[in-house]
Amino acid sequence: MIFCPLCSGSSGNSSFLESGGTRILIDAGLTAKRIRALLEEIGIDISTISAILVTHEHSDHISGIGVLSGKYRIPVYANAECFNAMPATTRDKIPASCIRLFDTDHLFFLSGLQILPFSTPHDAARSVGFSIVSEGCKCTVMTDIGHIDDRMLSVAAESDLLLIEANHDVDMLMAGRYPYHLKKRILSGHGHLCNEDCARALIALHDRGVRNVILGHLSQENNSPELAQVTIDSALKAAGISDMNIMVANRDHPLGMFSIS
Repeated sequence: MIFCPLCSGSSGNSSFLESGGTRILIDAGLTAKRIRALLEEIGIDISTISAILVTHEHSDHISGIGVLSGKYRIPVYANAECFNAMPATTRDKIPASCIRLFDTDHLFFLSGLQILPFSTPHDAARSVGFSIVSEGCKCTVMTDIGHIDDRMLSVAAESDLLLIEANHDVDMLMAGRYPYHLKKRILSGHGHLCNEDCARALIALHDRGVRNVILGHLSQENNSPELAQVTIDSALKAAGISDMNIMVANRDHPLGMFSIS
């Protein structure tokens, strides 16, 4: 299995995964032209993409899916609530033959991929993360999450690679220029995960076999890659954990191709 975060942040999110000859995108939150260019950076032709999986309908996750699906006839997988909540300008560009509905919290299969779309706490129609198993490997993606609970920890357990949100530093957010209502939304249990809560989740997941982690969806305004890294590294060290590999996804270009085995 190969995984690459193409871009990750409030301005756009998309990840590439390949296993057993099947290539998929998880979200496509930039223009179709930009998504195509990011794939070309890692040597992937957009015409070889088998599907786009959608976590939720916010623009930084779906901006390019209508054009990509319409132009390249790429099937789009989402739950019914997500499809219904998409802007008509996006939804209407997806050919009817390319719409694929899944049931949240139920497994489905795409070629050789076993995919679990699991519920996540976010202020969207019905947001999900994805846990994907193929060829004996497991990759889990969960961003845009207001909090972590035991159910989500169980889903992510034993992942060979985990992409998890470390959106903001609470002090930076509170001291920043965002209006109060937006700060309240971000800090809510259905908003975004802060660095400290991400660290607590990773400490729990270390006990459940997770060793390789990519931090994603960092706020440009209320976080930095360096701060997220040092906050989480310090928390892991304080917990006596020294064998967890932490990386930070880039906002606007691929982090690299990770071979999961």
